[in-house]
Amino acid sequence: MAVMMQGFYWDCAKEENRLGEWWNYVAEKIPSLGKQGIGFDAIWLPPISKGASPGTMGYDPYDYFDLGDFEQKGSVKTSFGNRAELESLIKTIHENGMGAIADMVINHNSGADEEEENPLDGQKRWTKFNPKSGKFPRNWDCFHPSRYEKVMLEGEQFAGFPHLCHRNPKVYAAMYEYARLIIEDLDFDGFRFDFVKGFGAWMIGLLAKYQYQKKDNPNFSPFVVGEYWSGPDDIHDWLDAVSTLTDSQIAAFDFPLRYKLKDVCDTLNYDLRNLTDGTSVSAARPFNAVTFVDNHDMNDNFVTNDKMLGYSFILTQDGYPCVFWRDYYNYELARPNTPNGIDALVQAHHKHAGGESCILHADPDLYISQRGGTEDQSGLIYVLNNLGNQWSGTTVQTKWPNTRFIPVAWDGHDQAHPDERSTDEEGNGEFPAPPRGYCVYAPIFE
Repeated sequence: MAVMMQGFYWDCAKEENRLGEWWNYVAEKIPSLGKQGIGFDAIWLPPISKGASPGTMGYDPYDYFDLGDFEQKGSVKTSFGNRAELESLIKTIHENGMGAIADMVINHNSGADEEEENPLDGQKRWTKFNPKSGKFPRNWDCFHPSRYEKVMLEGEQFAGFPHLCHRNPKVYAAMYEYARLIIEDLDFDGFRFDFVKGFGAWMIGLLAKYQYQKKDNPNFSPFVVGEYWSGPDDIHDWLDAVSTLTDSQIAAFDFPLRYKLKDVCDTLNYDLRNLTDGTSVSAARPFNAVTFVDNHDMNDNFVTNDKMLGYSFILTQDGYPCVFWRDYYNYELARPNTPNGIDALVQAHHKHAGGESCILHADPDLYISQRGGTEDQSGLIYVLNNLGNQWSGTTVQTKWPNTRFIPVAWDGHDQAHPDERSTDEEGNGEFPAPPRGYCVYAPIFE
């Protein structure tokens, strides 16, 4: 019963001629996205801190505590705005029944003011930082190699950026203060951690378990999702490592599923039985998976065909689905007031996509699954048809005998209205979907 919006894409403020105004622009959209609108429950915002140069996305952090109020690195505001505008946006998010998720880039820095020699190896690096906020000035010992960890024992380096050594008490104290600012002062509700393979799971465990003191909740635990861009085994190992350190809800982006969905959308005759092999995060750990079709990092690898097939899957199956701003708005896949877009699928997700998941049928061209329903959600039958030239379906045995089903969301290369279906006394019924399309059927209890 939850769907997240990724509230940005790469160079979004530049592309839409809204440099320094993105927070205000997003705020305008929140009422239509929130509880009284389509029903998104949270929005993930881009990095909030000053980057190394004007117009950057914030994944090159220079001053963690400059939220757009100090003139440095060529600008006063960040690419997205200033602190007052961010606070106003978060207030609007909460007023509309949504949570705000902060993007945490804590493994690397950029834009140092001076180059200096690291005495441990004699190499010169750009590691002298004198931020105008006055908080977290740093030098070579805050980065690898450091006296606290001469050799990087955990994590990978990101590009050529200086890589923070979290074992330095000064560094992890600054990260605590930054996390506290985000949750307590700015009133965010959770974290998305960037490039988590770049630092130890213990760091996320510490930040997740910290007893944040929100005004209305003195024992607040933030939602946490990590970007571990790898295969299923690595992601499961990371989730296991973090889970041993915290009682908080920890999730990971489901990259294995995303690449399967890209193949579903972009590869004709892709074998849909690959969706049943159990290698996705959501298949193995449904409560620890954030599922998605595209995001800002997929610039060179976007899904380019039949993208609604991917959205139909993540919004009906297990996991916490995340919708990409660019798909929803720029590529106009919301398709409001129709049964053929993301809006209809979000509404189907809230009303029907609850309960146990069960695959009822899978062959190379046809996938049918069931959500068993809960006290608040009716359940559904989901049909995905990979054939490019004809409607396709088959008879399956559902959990609902003698029940009428209505189509609530569908799309494909033929947008004819699907017929209502019904099951017999044993729960058997035939459920079809359009060519290169999908259909979501909801049971009607009369």
